[in-house]
Amino acid sequence: MPAGLVAFVVLAVLAAAILPAAAASPPASRARRAMVVGPEPIAVARALEVLRSGGNAVDAAVTMALVLAVTFPQAGNLGGGGYMLIWKADGKATVIDYRETAPAAATRDMFLDASGRVVPGASLTTYKSSGVPGTIAGLAMALERHGTITWARAVEPAIPLARDGFELPRGLETVLEKQRGSLAAWPASRKIFFAGEMPLQEGSRLVQKDLASTLRLLAREGPGAFYGGRLAHLFAADMKAHDGLITVQDLASYRAVERAPLAGTYRGFQLLTVPPSSAGGVAILESLNMLAPFDLAAMGHNSSAYVHLVCEATRRAFADRSRWLGDPGFVEVPLGGLLSPGYAQARMRTYDPERASPPESVVPGDPLAGESTSTTHFAVLDEAGNVVANTYTLNEWFGNGAVVEGLGILLNNEMDDFAAAPGQANLFGLTGSQANSIAPGKRMLSSMAPTILLERTPEGRMAPKLVIGARGGSAIITSLLQITLDVVDLGMELQEAVNAPRFHHQWLPDRLFVEKGGFSTDVTDALRRRGHDVAERGPKDEVFAILVERHTGWIRGAADARGYGVADGY
Repeated sequence: MPAGLVAFVVLAVLAAAILPAAAASPPASRARRAMVVGPEPIAVARALEVLRSGGNAVDAAVTMALVLAVTFPQAGNLGGGGYMLIWKADGKATVIDYRETAPAAATRDMFLDASGRVVPGASLTTYKSSGVPGTIAGLAMALERHGTITWARAVEPAIPLARDGFELPRGLETVLEKQRGSLAAWPASRKIFFAGEMPLQEGSRLVQKDLASTLRLLAREGPGAFYGGRLAHLFAADMKAHDGLITVQDLASYRAVERAPLAGTYRGFQLLTVPPSSAGGVAILESLNMLAPFDLAAMGHNSSAYVHLVCEATRRAFADRSRWLGDPGFVEVPLGGLLSPGYAQARMRTYDPERASPPESVVPGDPLAGESTSTTHFAVLDEAGNVVANTYTLNEWFGNGAVVEGLGILLNNEMDDFAAAPGQANLFGLTGSQANSIAPGKRMLSSMAPTILLERTPEGRMAPKLVIGARGGSAIITSLLQITLDVVDLGMELQEAVNAPRFHHQWLPDRLFVEKGGFSTDVTDALRRRGHDVAERGPKDEVFAILVERHTGWIRGAADARGYGVADGY
Protein backbone atom coordinates (compact mmCIF):
# COMPACT_ATOMS: atom_id res chain seq x y z
CA MET A 1 0.00 0.00 0.00
CA PRO A 2 1.48 3.38 -0.97
CA ALA A 3 2.41 5.69 1.86
CA GLY A 4 2.79 9.38 2.31
CA LEU A 5 0.29 11.14 0.01
CA VAL A 6 -1.97 14.15 -0.74
CA ALA A 7 -4.33 15.98 1.65
CA PHE A 8 -7.81 16.56 0.39
CA VAL A 9 -11.04 16.12 2.43
CA VAL A 10 -14.58 16.33 1.15
CA LEU A 11 -17.50 15.92 3.54
CA ALA A 12 -20.70 15.45 1.57
CA VAL A 13 -23.09 17.25 3.91
CA LEU A 14 -26.82 16.78 4.19
CA ALA A 15 -28.16 20.29 3.66
CA ALA A 16 -31.07 21.79 5.50
CA ALA A 17 -32.82 24.90 4.21
CA ILE A 18 -32.68 24.49 0.43
CA LEU A 19 -32.45 27.73 -1.52
CA PRO A 20 -33.75 27.98 -5.08
CA ALA A 21 -31.19 26.76 -7.58
CA ALA A 22 -31.98 29.72 -9.80
CA ALA A 23 -31.11 32.24 -7.07
CA ALA A 24 -28.56 34.92 -7.98
CA SER A 25 -25.04 33.61 -7.52
CA PRO A 26 -22.83 35.75 -5.28
CA PRO A 27 -19.14 35.82 -6.18
CA ALA A 28 -17.22 32.90 -4.71
CA SER A 29 -15.40 33.78 -1.50
CA ARG A 30 -11.76 34.43 -2.23
CA ALA A 31 -8.53 34.44 -0.29
CA ARG A 32 -4.79 34.60 -0.90
CA ARG A 33 -3.39 31.98 1.49
CA ALA A 34 -5.93 29.43 2.73
CA MET A 35 -9.56 28.41 2.20
CA VAL A 36 -12.17 26.30 3.99
CA VAL A 37 -15.55 25.39 2.50
CA GLY A 38 -18.17 23.45 4.42
CA PRO A 39 -21.83 22.94 5.25
CA GLU A 40 -22.03 24.85 8.52
CA PRO A 41 -20.45 28.17 9.63
CA ILE A 42 -19.28 27.24 13.15
CA ALA A 43 -17.29 24.26 11.89
CA VAL A 44 -15.74 26.33 9.10
CA ALA A 45 -14.67 28.95 11.67
CA ARG A 46 -13.06 26.33 13.94
CA ALA A 47 -11.15 24.85 10.99
CA LEU A 48 -9.84 28.29 10.05
CA GLU A 49 -8.65 28.80 13.64
CA VAL A 50 -6.55 25.64 13.32
CA LEU A 51 -4.99 26.90 10.08
CA ARG A 52 -4.27 30.35 11.52
CA SER A 53 -2.53 28.77 14.51
CA GLY A 54 -0.15 26.83 12.26
CA GLY A 55 -2.00 23.56 11.69
CA ASN A 56 -2.11 21.94 8.28
CA ALA A 57 -5.08 20.97 6.10
CA VAL A 58 -5.47 17.54 7.72
CA ASP A 59 -5.45 19.08 11.21
CA ALA A 60 -8.18 21.51 10.17
CA ALA A 61 -10.20 18.84 8.40
CA VAL A 62 -10.21 16.42 11.34
CA THR A 63 -11.15 19.24 13.73
CA MET A 64 -13.93 20.30 11.40
CA ALA A 65 -15.28 16.77 11.07
CA LEU A 66 -15.47 16.41 14.85
CA VAL A 67 -17.20 19.79 15.24
CA LEU A 68 -19.72 18.89 12.53
CA ALA A 69 -20.66 15.83 14.60
CA VAL A 70 -22.08 18.40 17.05
CA THR A 71 -23.24 21.32 14.90
CA PHE A 72 -24.41 19.40 11.81
CA PRO A 73 -25.97 16.28 13.36
CA GLN A 74 -27.99 15.43 10.27
CA ALA A 75 -24.80 14.27 8.57
CA GLY A 76 -21.70 15.23 10.56
CA ASN A 77 -21.03 12.18 12.69
CA LEU A 78 -19.08 9.88 14.95
CA GLY A 79 -21.36 6.95 14.13
CA GLY A 80 -20.94 6.80 10.35
CA GLY A 81 -18.11 6.58 7.87
CA GLY A 82 -16.61 8.03 4.71
CA TYR A 83 -13.54 8.82 2.64
CA MET A 84 -10.76 11.38 2.92
CA LEU A 85 -8.70 12.30 -0.13
CA ILE A 86 -5.42 14.00 0.80
CA TRP A 87 -3.10 15.88 -1.55
CA LYS A 88 0.21 17.08 -0.17
CA ALA A 89 2.30 19.94 -1.44
CA ASP A 90 5.15 17.49 -2.09
CA GLY A 91 3.04 15.85 -4.80
CA LYS A 92 2.00 12.74 -2.88
CA ALA A 93 -1.64 11.69 -2.50
CA THR A 94 -3.61 9.15 -0.49
CA VAL A 95 -7.14 8.08 0.42
CA ILE A 96 -8.30 7.12 3.90
CA ASP A 97 -11.20 4.67 3.47
CA TYR A 98 -13.19 4.68 6.70
CA ARG A 99 -16.41 3.30 5.26
CA GLU A 100 -18.58 1.29 7.66
CA THR A 101 -18.49 -2.53 7.60
CA ALA A 102 -21.11 -5.21 8.11
CA PRO A 103 -21.11 -6.77 11.62
CA ALA A 104 -19.90 -10.34 12.08
CA ALA A 105 -23.49 -11.53 12.63
CA ALA A 106 -24.70 -10.02 9.32
CA THR A 107 -25.95 -12.43 6.67
CA ARG A 108 -26.61 -12.12 2.95
CA ASP A 109 -30.39 -12.50 3.36
CA MET A 110 -30.83 -10.65 6.65
CA PHE A 111 -33.34 -8.16 5.23
CA LEU A 112 -35.46 -10.76 3.40
CA ASP A 113 -38.58 -12.53 4.65
CA ALA A 114 -39.23 -16.28 4.38
CA SER A 115 -40.46 -15.79 0.80
CA GLY A 116 -37.28 -14.00 -0.24
CA ARG A 117 -38.88 -10.56 -0.37
CA VAL A 118 -37.22 -7.48 1.13
CA VAL A 119 -38.83 -6.51 4.45
CA PRO A 120 -39.87 -2.84 4.10
CA GLY A 121 -37.84 -0.53 6.33
CA ALA A 122 -35.64 -3.25 7.82
CA SER A 123 -32.47 -1.88 6.23
CA LEU A 124 -33.31 1.73 7.09
CA THR A 125 -35.18 2.14 10.38
CA THR A 126 -33.92 -0.61 12.70
CA TYR A 127 -30.74 -1.05 14.73
CA LYS A 128 -29.81 -3.84 12.30
CA SER A 129 -29.55 -1.16 9.60
CA SER A 130 -26.32 0.13 11.18
CA GLY A 131 -22.88 -0.82 9.97
CA VAL A 132 -19.82 -0.74 12.24
CA PRO A 133 -18.83 2.97 12.42
CA GLY A 134 -15.53 4.02 10.89
CA THR A 135 -15.44 7.81 11.35
CA ILE A 136 -13.39 7.92 14.55
CA ALA A 137 -10.85 5.39 13.24
CA GLY A 138 -10.53 7.17 9.89
CA LEU A 139 -10.07 10.63 11.36
CA ALA A 140 -7.52 9.30 13.84
CA MET A 141 -5.55 7.55 11.09
CA ALA A 142 -5.49 10.69 8.95
CA LEU A 143 -4.29 12.82 11.86
CA GLU A 144 -1.64 10.35 13.03
CA ARG A 145 -0.16 9.78 9.56
CA HIS A 146 -0.62 13.18 7.91
CA GLY A 147 -1.45 15.78 10.58
CA THR A 148 0.66 17.77 13.04
CA ILE A 149 -1.60 18.33 16.08
CA THR A 150 -2.63 15.86 18.79
CA TRP A 151 -5.90 13.96 18.78
CA ALA A 152 -6.94 15.69 22.02
CA ARG A 153 -6.42 19.11 20.45
CA ALA A 154 -8.53 18.14 17.43
CA VAL A 155 -11.39 16.94 19.67
CA GLU A 156 -11.35 19.90 22.08
CA PRO A 157 -13.26 22.53 20.02
CA ALA A 158 -16.28 20.21 19.71
CA ILE A 159 -16.68 19.64 23.47
CA PRO A 160 -18.04 23.05 24.62
CA LEU A 161 -20.36 23.19 21.61
CA ALA A 162 -21.94 19.90 22.72
CA ARG A 163 -21.86 20.71 26.45
CA ASP A 164 -23.14 24.31 26.34
CA GLY A 165 -25.07 24.08 23.09
CA PHE A 166 -25.45 26.46 20.19
CA GLU A 167 -28.29 28.41 18.64
CA LEU A 168 -30.28 26.30 16.22
CA PRO A 169 -30.12 27.71 12.66
CA ARG A 170 -33.11 27.78 10.34
CA GLY A 171 -31.62 25.10 8.12
CA LEU A 172 -31.32 22.58 10.96
CA GLU A 173 -34.90 23.34 12.05
CA THR A 174 -36.06 22.48 8.54
CA VAL A 175 -34.26 19.13 8.53
CA LEU A 176 -35.50 18.24 12.02
CA GLU A 177 -39.05 18.84 10.88
CA LYS A 178 -38.55 16.70 7.75
CA GLN A 179 -37.11 13.82 9.79
CA ARG A 180 -39.31 14.18 12.86
CA GLY A 181 -40.82 10.72 12.30
CA SER A 182 -37.54 8.81 12.35
CA LEU A 183 -36.24 10.77 15.35
CA ALA A 184 -39.49 10.60 17.33
CA ALA A 185 -39.39 6.80 17.16
CA TRP A 186 -36.49 6.73 19.66
CA PRO A 187 -36.72 8.13 23.25
CA ALA A 188 -33.00 8.99 23.38
CA SER A 189 -33.36 11.04 20.17
CA ARG A 190 -36.51 12.84 21.33
CA LYS A 191 -34.70 13.86 24.52
CA ILE A 192 -32.11 15.75 22.48
CA PHE A 193 -33.90 17.05 19.41
CA PHE A 194 -37.44 17.69 20.69
CA ALA A 195 -39.07 20.15 23.08
CA GLY A 196 -42.20 18.34 24.20
CA GLU A 197 -43.93 16.94 21.12
CA MET A 198 -42.24 19.29 18.66
CA PRO A 199 -38.75 19.29 17.12
CA LEU A 200 -36.53 22.14 18.29
CA GLN A 201 -37.19 25.45 16.56
CA GLU A 202 -34.87 28.06 15.08
CA GLY A 203 -33.18 30.12 17.80
CA SER A 204 -33.56 27.46 20.51
CA ARG A 205 -30.44 25.93 22.03
CA LEU A 206 -29.31 22.45 21.00
CA VAL A 207 -27.47 20.94 23.97
CA GLN A 208 -25.97 17.43 23.74
CA LYS A 209 -24.63 16.53 27.20
CA ASP A 210 -24.06 12.84 26.51
CA LEU A 211 -22.18 13.64 23.32
CA ALA A 212 -20.02 16.11 25.27
CA SER A 213 -19.13 13.35 27.76
CA THR A 214 -18.29 11.00 24.89
CA LEU A 215 -16.04 13.63 23.29
CA ARG A 216 -14.28 14.31 26.62
CA LEU A 217 -13.52 10.62 27.03
CA LEU A 218 -12.28 10.39 23.43
CA ALA A 219 -10.00 13.37 24.03
CA ARG A 220 -8.62 11.87 27.24
CA GLU A 221 -8.30 8.19 26.25
CA GLY A 222 -8.03 8.38 22.47
CA PRO A 223 -9.94 6.56 19.70
CA GLY A 224 -9.43 3.23 21.48
CA ALA A 225 -12.12 4.24 23.96
CA PHE A 226 -14.66 3.77 21.18
CA TYR A 227 -13.19 0.61 19.66
CA GLY A 228 -12.64 -1.40 22.84
CA GLY A 229 -13.02 0.71 25.96
CA ARG A 230 -15.95 1.96 28.00
CA LEU A 231 -17.65 3.58 25.02
CA ALA A 232 -17.55 0.31 23.08
CA HIS A 233 -19.31 -1.56 25.89
CA LEU A 234 -22.02 1.10 26.19
CA PHE A 235 -22.49 1.07 22.42
CA ALA A 236 -22.78 -2.73 22.27
CA ALA A 237 -25.18 -2.83 25.23
CA ASP A 238 -27.54 -0.39 23.51
CA MET A 239 -27.29 -2.43 20.33
CA LYS A 240 -28.25 -5.62 22.17
CA ALA A 241 -31.15 -3.88 23.89
CA HIS A 242 -32.62 -2.95 20.50
CA ASP A 243 -31.97 -6.22 18.63
CA GLY A 244 -28.95 -4.75 16.82
CA LEU A 245 -25.94 -6.75 15.63
CA ILE A 246 -22.82 -4.71 16.44
CA THR A 247 -20.76 -6.15 19.31
CA VAL A 248 -17.66 -5.07 21.23
CA GLN A 249 -15.69 -7.50 19.07
CA ASP A 250 -17.04 -5.86 15.88
CA LEU A 251 -15.82 -2.48 17.12
CA ALA A 252 -12.45 -3.89 18.18
CA SER A 253 -12.01 -5.53 14.78
CA TYR A 254 -12.76 -2.41 12.72
CA ARG A 255 -9.88 -0.95 10.69
CA ALA A 256 -9.68 2.10 8.46
CA VAL A 257 -7.70 1.43 5.26
CA GLU A 258 -5.24 3.67 3.42
CA ARG A 259 -5.49 3.26 -0.36
CA ALA A 260 -3.95 4.72 -3.49
CA PRO A 261 -6.27 7.21 -5.24
CA LEU A 262 -7.74 6.49 -8.65
CA ALA A 263 -6.16 8.65 -11.35
CA GLY A 264 -7.40 9.70 -14.77
CA THR A 265 -7.03 12.52 -17.29
CA TYR A 266 -9.53 14.87 -18.89
CA ARG A 267 -8.83 17.84 -21.20
CA GLY A 268 -5.24 18.05 -20.00
CA PHE A 269 -6.07 17.88 -16.29
CA GLN A 270 -5.19 14.97 -14.04
CA LEU A 271 -8.03 13.78 -11.81
CA LEU A 272 -7.55 12.10 -8.43
CA THR A 273 -10.54 10.50 -6.74
CA VAL A 274 -11.50 7.69 -4.38
CA PRO A 275 -11.30 4.00 -5.37
CA PRO A 276 -13.60 1.14 -4.35
CA SER A 277 -15.11 0.50 -1.81
CA SER A 278 -16.69 3.62 -3.31
CA ALA A 279 -18.20 3.49 -6.77
CA GLY A 280 -18.26 7.29 -7.10
CA GLY A 281 -14.77 7.83 -8.45
CA VAL A 282 -15.01 4.98 -10.95
CA ALA A 283 -18.35 6.26 -12.31
CA ILE A 284 -17.05 9.82 -12.71
CA LEU A 285 -13.86 8.77 -14.51
CA GLU A 286 -15.72 6.31 -16.75
CA SER A 287 -18.29 9.01 -17.64
CA LEU A 288 -15.57 11.55 -18.47
CA ASN A 289 -13.86 8.98 -20.73
CA MET A 290 -17.15 8.52 -22.57
CA LEU A 291 -17.63 12.29 -22.96
CA ALA A 292 -14.07 13.17 -23.97
CA PRO A 293 -14.62 12.79 -27.76
CA PHE A 294 -17.52 15.26 -27.79
CA ASP A 295 -17.54 19.08 -28.01
CA LEU A 296 -19.78 19.88 -25.05
CA ALA A 297 -19.15 23.62 -25.21
CA ALA A 298 -20.62 23.74 -28.72
CA MET A 299 -23.83 22.13 -27.45
CA GLY A 300 -24.40 24.82 -24.82
CA HIS A 301 -24.82 24.43 -21.08
CA ASN A 302 -27.96 22.44 -20.15
CA SER A 303 -29.28 22.41 -23.72
CA SER A 304 -31.34 19.36 -24.62
CA ALA A 305 -28.44 17.93 -26.67
CA TYR A 306 -26.02 18.47 -23.78
CA VAL A 307 -28.31 16.92 -21.14
CA HIS A 308 -29.09 13.98 -23.42
CA LEU A 309 -25.41 13.21 -24.08
CA VAL A 310 -24.37 13.42 -20.42
CA CYS A 311 -27.30 11.23 -19.37
CA GLU A 312 -26.41 8.60 -21.95
CA ALA A 313 -22.91 8.45 -20.47
CA THR A 314 -24.05 8.27 -16.84
CA ARG A 315 -26.68 5.61 -17.51
CA ARG A 316 -23.91 3.37 -18.91
CA ALA A 317 -21.60 4.11 -15.97
CA PHE A 318 -24.37 3.30 -13.48
CA ALA A 319 -25.15 0.04 -15.30
CA ASP A 320 -21.50 -0.97 -14.85
CA ARG A 321 -21.65 0.15 -11.21
CA SER A 322 -24.54 -2.24 -10.64
CA ARG A 323 -22.70 -5.25 -12.06
CA TRP A 324 -19.02 -4.87 -11.26
CA LEU A 325 -18.39 -2.76 -8.15
CA GLY A 326 -18.06 -3.85 -4.53
CA ASP A 327 -15.59 -4.05 -1.65
CA PRO A 328 -12.19 -4.96 -3.20
CA GLY A 329 -11.45 -7.01 -0.11
CA PHE A 330 -14.22 -9.41 -1.18
CA VAL A 331 -14.59 -9.14 -4.98
CA GLU A 332 -12.29 -8.62 -7.95
CA VAL A 333 -13.09 -5.17 -9.38
CA PRO A 334 -11.91 -4.85 -13.04
CA LEU A 335 -10.63 -1.29 -12.71
CA GLY A 336 -8.25 -1.51 -15.66
CA GLY A 337 -11.11 -2.27 -18.03
CA LEU A 338 -13.67 0.08 -16.50
CA LEU A 339 -11.28 3.04 -16.66
CA SER A 340 -9.89 2.31 -20.10
CA PRO A 341 -10.68 5.01 -22.72
CA GLY A 342 -11.11 2.23 -25.29
CA TYR A 343 -13.73 0.54 -23.14
CA ALA A 344 -15.54 3.88 -22.67
CA GLN A 345 -15.63 4.47 -26.43
CA ALA A 346 -17.01 0.97 -26.96
CA ARG A 347 -19.75 1.68 -24.42
CA MET A 348 -20.82 4.74 -26.43
CA ARG A 349 -21.05 2.97 -29.79
CA THR A 350 -24.79 2.51 -29.20
CA TYR A 351 -25.25 6.21 -28.36
CA ASP A 352 -27.87 7.89 -30.56
CA PRO A 353 -27.88 11.72 -30.41
CA GLU A 354 -31.59 11.73 -31.24
CA ARG A 355 -32.94 8.92 -29.03
CA ALA A 356 -32.66 7.86 -25.41
CA SER A 357 -31.34 4.34 -24.91
CA PRO A 358 -33.95 2.01 -23.36
CA PRO A 359 -32.63 0.44 -20.15
CA GLU A 360 -32.68 -3.08 -21.56
CA SER A 361 -30.24 -1.97 -24.29
CA VAL A 362 -27.76 -0.56 -21.74
CA VAL A 363 -26.76 -3.73 -19.98
CA PRO A 364 -23.49 -3.74 -18.03
CA GLY A 365 -20.47 -3.93 -20.30
CA ASP A 366 -17.59 -6.41 -20.31
CA PRO A 367 -14.57 -4.58 -18.86
CA LEU A 368 -12.77 -7.89 -18.40
CA ALA A 369 -12.27 -7.97 -22.14
CA GLY A 370 -10.14 -4.83 -21.84
CA GLU A 371 -8.42 -5.59 -18.54
CA SER A 372 -4.70 -4.83 -18.74
CA THR A 373 -9.67 -1.56 -12.85
CA SER A 374 -27.11 12.00 3.38
CA THR A 375 -23.75 12.80 3.53
CA THR A 376 -21.52 15.81 4.30
CA HIS A 377 -18.77 17.43 2.29
CA PHE A 378 -16.05 19.95 3.07
CA ALA A 379 -12.72 20.99 1.62
CA VAL A 380 -9.61 22.61 3.10
CA LEU A 381 -6.57 24.19 1.43
CA ASP A 382 -3.75 25.39 3.68
CA GLU A 383 -0.96 27.93 3.18
CA ALA A 384 1.57 25.27 2.16
CA GLY A 385 -0.67 23.99 -0.64
CA ASN A 386 -1.92 20.84 1.10
CA VAL A 387 -5.53 20.00 0.28
CA VAL A 388 -8.09 17.82 2.04
CA ALA A 389 -11.42 16.75 0.61
CA ASN A 390 -13.55 14.64 2.92
CA THR A 391 -16.97 13.12 2.42
CA TYR A 392 -18.64 11.31 5.33
CA THR A 393 -22.18 10.25 6.04
CA LEU A 394 -24.87 8.56 8.12
CA ASN A 395 -26.67 7.67 4.85
CA GLU A 396 -30.11 9.23 5.46
CA TRP A 397 -30.54 12.50 7.38
CA PHE A 398 -29.75 11.54 11.00
CA GLY A 399 -29.11 7.93 9.84
CA ASN A 400 -31.81 5.63 11.22
CA GLY A 401 -32.82 8.34 13.68
CA ALA A 402 -31.61 6.50 16.79
CA VAL A 403 -29.20 8.00 19.32
CA VAL A 404 -27.12 5.55 21.36
CA GLU A 405 -28.32 5.86 24.95
CA GLY A 406 -25.68 7.50 27.13
CA LEU A 407 -23.31 8.30 24.24
CA GLY A 408 -25.26 10.90 22.26
CA ILE A 409 -24.06 9.33 18.98
CA LEU A 410 -26.49 9.00 16.07
CA LEU A 411 -26.52 5.63 14.33
CA ASN A 412 -26.03 5.21 10.58
CA ASN A 413 -28.31 3.13 8.35
CA GLU A 414 -25.62 2.25 5.83
CA MET A 415 -26.54 -1.43 5.62
CA ASP A 416 -29.14 -0.22 3.10
CA ASP A 417 -26.25 0.48 0.70
CA PHE A 418 -25.69 -3.25 0.28
CA ALA A 419 -27.78 -5.14 -2.28
CA ALA A 420 -30.36 -6.77 0.00
CA ALA A 421 -31.20 -8.98 -3.00
CA PRO A 422 -29.89 -8.93 -6.60
CA GLY A 423 -31.69 -6.23 -8.58
CA GLN A 424 -33.48 -4.85 -5.50
CA ALA A 425 -33.40 -1.03 -5.32
CA ASN A 426 -32.16 0.72 -2.19
CA LEU A 427 -33.09 4.11 -0.69
CA PHE A 428 -31.57 5.91 -3.71
CA GLY A 429 -33.08 3.58 -6.31
CA LEU A 430 -29.72 1.90 -6.95
CA THR A 431 -29.62 -1.79 -7.77
CA GLY A 432 -26.75 -4.16 -7.13
CA SER A 433 -25.44 -7.64 -7.81
CA GLN A 434 -23.60 -10.33 -5.88
CA ALA A 435 -20.54 -8.03 -5.88
CA ASN A 436 -22.31 -5.80 -3.33
CA SER A 437 -24.13 -8.49 -1.34
CA ILE A 438 -23.98 -8.49 2.48
CA ALA A 439 -21.11 -10.36 4.14
CA PRO A 440 -19.50 -10.03 7.60
CA GLY A 441 -16.73 -7.43 7.65
CA LYS A 442 -17.53 -6.21 4.15
CA ARG A 443 -17.72 -2.54 3.21
CA MET A 444 -20.94 -1.54 1.48
CA LEU A 445 -20.71 0.27 -1.86
CA SER A 446 -20.88 4.07 -1.82
CA SER A 447 -21.37 6.97 -4.23
CA MET A 448 -19.10 9.34 -2.27
CA ALA A 449 -16.43 10.81 -4.51
CA PRO A 450 -14.18 13.57 -3.16
CA THR A 451 -12.22 14.62 -6.24
CA ILE A 452 -9.34 16.90 -7.14
CA LEU A 453 -8.22 18.17 -10.55
CA LEU A 454 -4.51 18.86 -10.93
CA GLU A 455 -2.88 21.12 -13.51
CA ARG A 456 0.73 21.49 -14.56
CA THR A 457 2.29 24.73 -13.38
CA PRO A 458 4.78 26.79 -15.43
CA GLU A 459 7.50 25.24 -13.25
CA GLY A 460 6.45 21.79 -14.47
CA ARG A 461 4.94 20.41 -11.26
CA MET A 462 1.38 19.24 -10.70
CA ALA A 463 -0.75 21.38 -8.36
CA PRO A 464 -4.43 21.53 -7.35
CA LYS A 465 -6.77 23.44 -9.65
CA LEU A 466 -10.22 22.32 -8.51
CA VAL A 467 -11.33 20.52 -5.34
CA ILE A 468 -14.91 19.22 -5.30
CA GLY A 469 -17.21 17.01 -3.27
CA ALA A 470 -20.92 16.65 -2.65
CA ARG A 471 -23.72 15.16 -0.64
CA GLY A 472 -26.80 13.57 -2.16
CA GLY A 473 -26.58 9.77 -2.47
CA SER A 474 -26.36 8.61 -6.08
CA ALA A 475 -26.67 12.24 -7.25
CA ILE A 476 -23.16 12.85 -5.89
CA ILE A 477 -21.76 11.23 -9.02
CA THR A 478 -23.79 13.21 -11.55
CA SER A 479 -23.39 16.47 -9.64
CA LEU A 480 -19.59 16.29 -9.47
CA LEU A 481 -19.47 15.25 -13.11
CA GLN A 482 -21.50 18.33 -14.08
CA ILE A 483 -19.36 20.71 -11.98
CA THR A 484 -16.25 19.34 -13.69
CA LEU A 485 -17.81 19.87 -17.13
CA ASP A 486 -19.09 23.35 -16.17
CA VAL A 487 -15.63 24.53 -15.13
CA VAL A 488 -13.40 22.65 -17.60
CA ASP A 489 -15.50 22.48 -20.78
CA LEU A 490 -17.77 25.49 -20.40
CA GLY A 491 -15.46 27.89 -18.54
CA MET A 492 -18.07 28.83 -15.94
CA GLU A 493 -17.20 30.88 -12.86
CA LEU A 494 -17.00 28.64 -9.78
CA GLN A 495 -20.01 29.87 -7.79
CA GLU A 496 -22.10 29.97 -10.95
CA ALA A 497 -21.18 26.36 -11.69
CA VAL A 498 -21.97 25.20 -8.15
CA ASN A 499 -25.35 26.96 -8.12
CA ALA A 500 -26.41 26.04 -11.67
CA PRO A 501 -29.46 23.75 -12.09
CA ARG A 502 -28.51 20.08 -12.30
CA PHE A 503 -29.98 16.86 -13.69
CA HIS A 504 -29.60 13.18 -12.88
CA HIS A 505 -29.90 9.81 -14.61
CA GLN A 506 -28.70 6.55 -13.05
CA TRP A 507 -29.88 3.87 -15.53
CA LEU A 508 -32.50 2.44 -13.16
CA PRO A 509 -35.09 3.72 -12.56
CA ASP A 510 -35.25 4.79 -16.23
CA ARG A 511 -36.08 8.40 -15.48
CA LEU A 512 -34.32 11.70 -16.13
CA PHE A 513 -34.66 13.95 -13.10
CA VAL A 514 -34.24 17.70 -13.63
CA GLU A 515 -34.07 20.28 -10.88
CA LYS A 516 -37.42 21.96 -10.36
CA GLY A 517 -37.60 25.40 -11.96
CA GLY A 518 -34.16 25.08 -13.53
CA PHE A 519 -34.99 23.94 -17.07
CA SER A 520 -37.23 25.57 -19.66
CA THR A 521 -40.17 23.70 -21.21
CA ASP A 522 -38.37 23.92 -24.56
CA VAL A 523 -35.52 21.82 -23.13
CA THR A 524 -37.71 19.31 -21.28
CA ASP A 525 -40.03 18.92 -24.29
CA ALA A 526 -37.04 18.27 -26.55
CA LEU A 527 -35.76 15.65 -24.12
CA ARG A 528 -39.15 13.95 -24.06
CA ARG A 529 -39.15 13.86 -27.87
CA ARG A 530 -35.85 11.98 -27.62
CA GLY A 531 -37.60 9.40 -25.48
CA HIS A 532 -36.60 10.50 -21.98
CA ASP A 533 -39.05 10.11 -19.10
CA VAL A 534 -38.45 13.58 -17.60
CA ALA A 535 -39.51 14.39 -14.04
CA GLU A 536 -38.92 17.51 -11.95
CA ARG A 537 -37.77 17.24 -8.36
CA GLY A 538 -36.33 19.48 -5.67
CA PRO A 539 -32.59 19.62 -5.01
CA LYS A 540 -31.18 16.30 -3.81
CA ASP A 541 -27.53 17.26 -3.64
CA GLU A 542 -25.16 19.94 -2.43
CA VAL A 543 -21.67 20.72 -3.73
CA PHE A 544 -18.67 22.42 -2.09
CA ALA A 545 -15.66 23.50 -4.13
CA ILE A 546 -12.31 25.29 -4.09
CA LEU A 547 -10.68 26.71 -7.23
CA VAL A 548 -7.07 27.91 -7.43
CA GLU A 549 -6.45 30.72 -9.94
CA ARG A 550 -2.73 30.73 -10.60
CA HIS A 551 -2.91 33.62 -13.06
CA THR A 552 -4.44 35.93 -10.40
CA GLY A 553 -3.14 34.39 -7.19
CA TRP A 554 -6.66 34.06 -5.76
CA ILE A 555 -8.11 30.98 -4.08
CA ARG A 556 -11.89 30.85 -4.58
CA GLY A 557 -14.34 28.92 -2.44
CA ALA A 558 -17.96 28.14 -3.27
CA ALA A 559 -20.64 26.79 -0.91
CA ASP A 560 -23.80 25.60 -2.63
CA ALA A 561 -26.77 27.99 -2.45
CA ARG A 562 -28.97 24.96 -1.83
CA GLY A 563 -27.75 24.75 1.77
CA TYR A 564 -26.50 27.00 4.54
CA GLY A 565 -22.79 26.33 4.25
CA VAL A 566 -20.06 28.92 3.84
CA ALA A 567 -16.67 29.46 2.25
CA ASP A 568 -14.09 31.47 4.17
CA GLY A 569 -10.36 32.03 4.06
CA TYR A 570 -7.54 34.48 4.61
